[in-house]
Amino acid sequence: MRYAYGLTSALLLGGAALSLATGFPAGAQVAQNDEQKIQSIVPRSGAPASFAELTQQLQPAVVNISTRQKVHVENQNPFAGTPFGDLFGGGPDQGQGQGQGGGGQTREAQSLGSGFIVSADGYVVTNNHVITAEGKGEVESISVTLPDGNDYPAKLVGRDVASDLAVLKITTPKPLPFVKFGDSRGARVGDWVIAIGNPFGLGGTVTAGIISAISRNTGSGGAYDRYLQTDAAINRGNSGGPMFDMKGQVIGINNAIFSPNGGSIGIGFAIPADTASPIVERLMKGQAIERGYLGVRIQPISDDLADSLGIPHNHGEFVQAVEPGKAGAQAGIQAGDVVTRVNGKDVSPGQSLSFLVANTAPGSRIPIDLFRNGQKLTVTATVAKRPSEEELAKSAGFSGDDSDTSPEQKNQVTGAIDKALGLSVLQMTPQIAGQLGVPPTTRGVVVNAVDDSSDAAAKGLQRGDIILSAGYRPVATPGDLDAAVRSAKAANRPALLLQVQRRGLPPQYVPVRLR
Repeated sequence: MRYAYGLTSALLLGGAALSLATGFPAGAQVAQNDEQKIQSIVPRSGAPASFAELTQQLQPAVVNISTRQKVHVENQNPFAGTPFGDLFGGGPDQGQGQGQGGGGQTREAQSLGSGFIVSADGYVVTNNHVITAEGKGEVESISVTLPDGNDYPAKLVGRDVASDLAVLKITTPKPLPFVKFGDSRGARVGDWVIAIGNPFGLGGTVTAGIISAISRNTGSGGAYDRYLQTDAAINRGNSGGPMFDMKGQVIGINNAIFSPNGGSIGIGFAIPADTASPIVERLMKGQAIERGYLGVRIQPISDDLADSLGIPHNHGEFVQAVEPGKAGAQAGIQAGDVVTRVNGKDVSPGQSLSFLVANTAPGSRIPIDLFRNGQKLTVTATVAKRPSEEELAKSAGFSGDDSDTSPEQKNQVTGAIDKALGLSVLQMTPQIAGQLGVPPTTRGVVVNAVDDSSDAAAKGLQRGDIILSAGYRPVATPGDLDAAVRSAKAANRPALLLQVQRRGLPPQYVPVRLR
C-alpha cells in the first residue's frame, strides 16, 4: 500500500493512491417528524432485525483469492559486477545471470483479495488488480479458497484494465453456490448494504452500512470513474468482494477506499453492478471489451478555469489536447474547447466525457456540443475504438521536466504582468529557442521568474515555460500578455487562461488566478 500525505483513495489491495477533494453545499429541506409516515417507511426500506439470515445465504458464494508471484528485486550491492561482489551476497547464483551477479534477485511474493461466484460451474468475479502483479512481478498461480476451506487452482478467463475487473474459472466436483448481479441503477442514497470479503487476510468478514452516494466521481479520471460510495467498513483485502443490497443481489464490487492511513474511515467505493455486469458477461464468453474513443485529453472544469473562461462552474470538461488524425480531430474538436454535451447527454462531474464516449459503440456518429472562445457550436464525431491501456499509457502528460534559460537573457516587461500574474517574462528569441530546444520560429514569451506566493507557482509554472496564448489570443510579446491581463480585468474575470508549453511536452492550458 502506497501512502500520500493527507487523505488518499487507495486500491483495497495495495496499489496506487490518488488525491481527492470533495465538498458539499450546506442546507436541506426541513423534515417532518410524522410518526405514522415513518412507521410506514421503515419496515419496507429499513434493515432487517438481523443480517444473519441474509449473510448465511450469501456468504457461501464469496471466496478468498490469493496469487503467487515472482518479483524481481534490484541488487543494492555497491560492488555488484566487480571481483568483490561475492562478498556481499551478489554472486551469480543470486543474480539470475544478469550483469555478473549485479542484476538483482527474484523472490516470491503473495497477494490476497476477495471475489464471488456467479455461476454453478465455477466462474468467479474479482478486481483486476487482485490478480495482477505489481512492479516487475509475474503472476505464477492463482488460487481460490471457498468458505468451506477447500482450495482450487484458478484459470484467468479474461480481465479488463480500464474497469478493473477480472473473471476466473475454477473446476470443482459438484455445483457451487452463486450470486447474481442486481440493478444498481435503482440504488438510492440511504439504502442498506452489506459487504463480504477477506480484509487483512482474516477470512470471510461481513460489515453493514448504507449507500452514501451514487455516481461518485473521485477525480481519478478514466472511463469508469463513477462509483457507489458506502460507509460499510471495507479495508485492504476487500478488493473484488461483493456489496449486496437487501434482496441479496450484488449491486457493487468493492474496489477502493478513501483513507488517511490505509484503514477504513467509512468512505469506500464499489464498481456499480450496471457497469460491471455487461463487462463480466463478455469476459466470461472470451469476448474483447470494445469502447468508444475520441483521442482528446481532458480535465474537469475547476473554479479557476471556469472563471478564466467566463462559464458556469461544474459544467462540461475542458479539452487540453487533441490527438492528430483521431476521431476528435476529424470532427473539428480543438484544444481549448469545452465539451458540454455528448449525444444529447450533459457532461457533468457525475457523467464525464470519458464515461459517455467509452460507453458509445465504436463507429457511431454522435453530436458533440462545444463552447469555444465565447461561442456555442456543435460538431459530429464518428467514434473510434479505444486503444489498449498500454498504448494509452505511452501518451505523455504535462509534468515537471525542468527547463532552464540563461540568467543573462533579461528583458524589460510591464509591471502589470508581474503584479497580476506573479510572472516575469522574456521576449522569445532564436537564441532562447535554441536553449529551450524548440524551433527558432516558435512564437511566445518565456517565463523568466515566478513569484513563489503566486497562483502561477501553485499551478506549477516555472522558469523556461513558454506562454503561447492568453485568453485564447496568441502571445508573441510581453505587451500581448499585458493586453490579455488588462482585458481579463476589464471583463471582471478573476483568472486568465494561459496556454503553456514545456520542453519536450505538448502544450497545456493552465488557468491562473489574477492578483
